[in-house]
Amino acid sequence: MEEPAWKKLKLSLERPYKDDTGEYIPVLLDITPDGQHIYEPREDPSQALGEKLRRIFLERGVDFFDTYGTAKHVEKDEKVREAEEAEVEHDVDDTHRAQPMTAEELYKMRMELMPQLYIALGEMSHARDLLGLLLSSTSTAPPAPEVRPLLPSHAPSPAPPLPHAELTATVITKPPPIPSVQTFNAQLTIGGKDEALRQAADVFKSAAAGMERTRVRGEQYWAQALKIRKANWGLVPAPLPFGSATGKGADKTSKDFLISFGLEDSSPAFRRRAISHMPTFETSSNLLEFPHRQKTRLRVRLTTVDDTGKQITSQNVLKLLSEDTVDSALGAAQREIIEQEIFSLLIRESSALPTASSRVAERLIVIEASQDTELCFELVNSDSVGDHERPFDNQDGKCDLIFAVLHILLLRVHTYFKSQRLRSDPSPTFSQPPHILQPIIDALQYEVFCRRVKAEIMKIIHALKQAGVPSSVRLNSVGESGHALVDLLSDQQGGRVNGEVVVRIGNRDTLRFTLTSPSLLYVHLPQGTIFIASITQLGQLLTDEVELRLLNRICEVGTELCSPVNGTWFVDLITSRAVGRWEGCVL
Repeated sequence: MEEPAWKKLKLSLERPYKDDTGEYIPVLLDITPDGQHIYEPREDPSQALGEKLRRIFLERGVDFFDTYGTAKHVEKDEKVREAEEAEVEHDVDDTHRAQPMTAEELYKMRMELMPQLYIALGEMSHARDLLGLLLSSTSTAPPAPEVRPLLPSHAPSPAPPLPHAELTATVITKPPPIPSVQTFNAQLTIGGKDEALRQAADVFKSAAAGMERTRVRGEQYWAQALKIRKANWGLVPAPLPFGSATGKGADKTSKDFLISFGLEDSSPAFRRRAISHMPTFETSSNLLEFPHRQKTRLRVRLTTVDDTGKQITSQNVLKLLSEDTVDSALGAAQREIIEQEIFSLLIRESSALPTASSRVAERLIVIEASQDTELCFELVNSDSVGDHERPFDNQDGKCDLIFAVLHILLLRVHTYFKSQRLRSDPSPTFSQPPHILQPIIDALQYEVFCRRVKAEIMKIIHALKQAGVPSSVRLNSVGESGHALVDLLSDQQGGRVNGEVVVRIGNRDTLRFTLTSPSLLYVHLPQGTIFIASITQLGQLLTDEVELRLLNRICEVGTELCSPVNGTWFVDLITSRAVGRWEGCVL
């Protein structure tokens, strides 16, 4: 019988994407009020496949196909092939090895085969009983005829009824294992449970240890914070974490703090670098972390040439202190950042020195301060600084003094900027900030100047002594007291150091000179004060004055000797001679 046409109609569960002509049916998204249809853009299958593959590589790693793809199946197939080849080789070896089985091997084979044979025996017994029951039911004689309804010829004959009492269930049980195997299985089960309990206990133990470490670390964190606050180090709010909400109504309260160890009036660049924080996780030192620390120190080196032509080099002594505590670590970092700020100011001023030439590198400044005097500033690594580098020399004290004075001059610069920032008059001023390099150069030049002046004066003194004229000189390079010198360092205009030289000729006549740093010399004579501009002028002045003093002394002696004859002695300034006259004679 033929089925109707509506039953032959097959409807696909897929969404239709082609019309009857085979054209692509676009997906309608919207219809505008003017009747324009807006369709969904068709996606390129190759582009979509590329995006899916890219997502696989981004989310599951570039080795996803190597781990779960064909490489793994190929590796698995190779392993299976190798196992089969090994098994075949083992079977071949067993066939070649025709040796009688031992009792242990026979017992093992028996224990493996007996359970399977028991199962096969039960199945065969069950099949035999079922076949016997079926055969017995078909071979029995039919009972007495009964009146039954006539059935159509094409209807199948009913099956004879089976006796229900003879169909019984057969239960086949696997024989229990031997006691040793049963004991092993029990021990294996107990061991597995014990291992699982130990693993769970280890998880709880590690979690408890982590919580205890976190608690101890938190206590240490705040204990160190209290120590830092007690030592008067600056604590500033830490910036908000990256990605925090900064809009209106957001919580902008800082949950942590930073340690600021820079000077208060330093430039913003150095204040930003003078920042440290306490670690929030376990570290080797577990003290502080310095994200911008460079570990460099300022080395001052002075090279001079003495009268014999020998070159003498001296440098300041840098001592490294241990950083075992928080206070010592902050102190060491503060010294480094202060010396780096001093070096930056030295670089800025060395390019515009009016009385010296300089050479500037990234970590080195070489200045020719004066004749046969070279001053060097260098940033050296803290790891290379030690007390064992060279023995202490007496000349190193000068470099230590320069190193200490640089810190005082840096504070003078900070004081100037602070006064400019806090002054009440908002109008701009054109005063220049105080220098820190020029006072050092002036002091070195003044030292060389005093040494040259003394050397020129000592030439005259030695000549007078060789001529038998008793003479002496007294040089006081620095006439100010200690308090006055400190006041000069704090002077915003840059104070000058004054000195005095007194030359005594013949234990009666004196010449007085005054010195002013860096290279000003004045001589005080009865007729006035004269400024001396050069060493040559100084030598000529000393020669003239000493000669005049000697001629005056000669005139005095001549006047005393010629007093009986009414003699007259005077000094001819034109010819620089002592002239004596008496009756009938001129000498």
